[in-house]
Amino acid sequence: MFALLKGNILQDNDQKSTIAVLDGIRAIACLSVIAFHINLITLKMHFWQPSVGTIASAVAMTGYTGVTLFFVLSGLLLFLPYAKALLFDGQWPSTRQFYLRRAFRIIPGYYVSLCLMVLLLQPQYLQPAHWKELGLFLVFFMDSSQQTYQHLNGPFWTLAVEWQFYLLLPLLALAFRKFVGVIGRDSLQRRWWTLCACLVVVIAWGFGSRYLGKYFMAHPTETFLVPRSVLNVALFFLYGQNSKFLESFAIGMLIASCYILARRANTENVLNWLGAKISQYSVWLWRAGIVALLIMALWNGHVWFHNGLALFDTIIPVFDWLGDSLFPLGYGLCVLAVLFGPAELKRPFEWAPLRWVGLISYSLYIWHLPIIAYFSGLVAHFAAGWNPYLSYVLFWLCAALVVIPFSYLFYKCIELPWTRLGGRLRDKMRKKQTEMRPN
Repeated sequence: MFALLKGNILQDNDQKSTIAVLDGIRAIACLSVIAFHINLITLKMHFWQPSVGTIASAVAMTGYTGVTLFFVLSGLLLFLPYAKALLFDGQWPSTRQFYLRRAFRIIPGYYVSLCLMVLLLQPQYLQPAHWKELGLFLVFFMDSSQQTYQHLNGPFWTLAVEWQFYLLLPLLALAFRKFVGVIGRDSLQRRWWTLCACLVVVIAWGFGSRYLGKYFMAHPTETFLVPRSVLNVALFFLYGQNSKFLESFAIGMLIASCYILARRANTENVLNWLGAKISQYSVWLWRAGIVALLIMALWNGHVWFHNGLALFDTIIPVFDWLGDSLFPLGYGLCVLAVLFGPAELKRPFEWAPLRWVGLISYSLYIWHLPIIAYFSGLVAHFAAGWNPYLSYVLFWLCAALVVIPFSYLFYKCIELPWTRLGGRLRDKMRKKQTEMRPN
């Protein structure tokens, strides 16, 4: 789901500017998911195909991959301090403070939203027959059961994937530390290549687990080495209902490693070709990313509408496990291009209103679908005979006039106070640790 971070991971002015760029990209990711849900509702009005054309319809039904972009951003932003420590023997990030920051950032807003949605929209979860499902929502495993996956509130399942990645990341980084420390002990170049190799393994694990998970979910009697009951437990934790998207997070982590190395290498004159080459070809990286995303969108559109390029007919069966894994490659190229690209490429993502949307993107992401779905129920009877274009504009007016203001209030009243409280607690912990260090 999200890169739920503020722009204070890195400290110098240029790095703050870069984080500002990522705030704009985060907003694009959120808006694309909102667009997808609006498009999905208006799809029932036969609005998208064939009236607006094959390409527009395909792109419209690909907005759900904004979730993938969120995962790439999360991997990038959260791995920056670990990449710095791994490559340059810097201070190792505090695991306790990492978990504290993540908990205060994601849990309060989620729990308040969960309580309100259960009480106001789906009170059946309060009945004993549904306590098991409610428990999965409370412990962030709502992505692992058919009874909870995309139930209650569709976007919730992505928060489970995010939270599980948060729990895993410090452990992954410690594993990387062992390999990087042994193989690349006295050489920055060796450390860099070792870290890249570790991340490639994680990417391969993401692709492989998606393929195997899809296979075993489609064949409920099949097993491998262990009884099916044991395999089901492994699938619950390692795959869920739609994979854990490790390849998306790892691509973001790889971008973070490139960024950290390029910035420090430029000052230390070690491997300084990396940043220069990426900057030199950033526009081409951007174009390649856009072309890759467009091809994937057309493939996705062919799956939705069965009306596109004949080439896709032969590869439709592999879209479920391969298609979603290829989107992060396209997004990764685009993000890499923006990070290293010229000012003209950065400027649209530094636009202040877009960054403001990125600021409230967590609340916006959680609340947009319940509000839009409720609005759809209210107007469905009246809009039945309307021009579909008018209906489509009406949904976007709802998003602009209701969803965004409500999300801003939720951010101010719930998210921000808890985030500030977490920040004060972390400051106290750092101060206490400093006082305990010997002089």
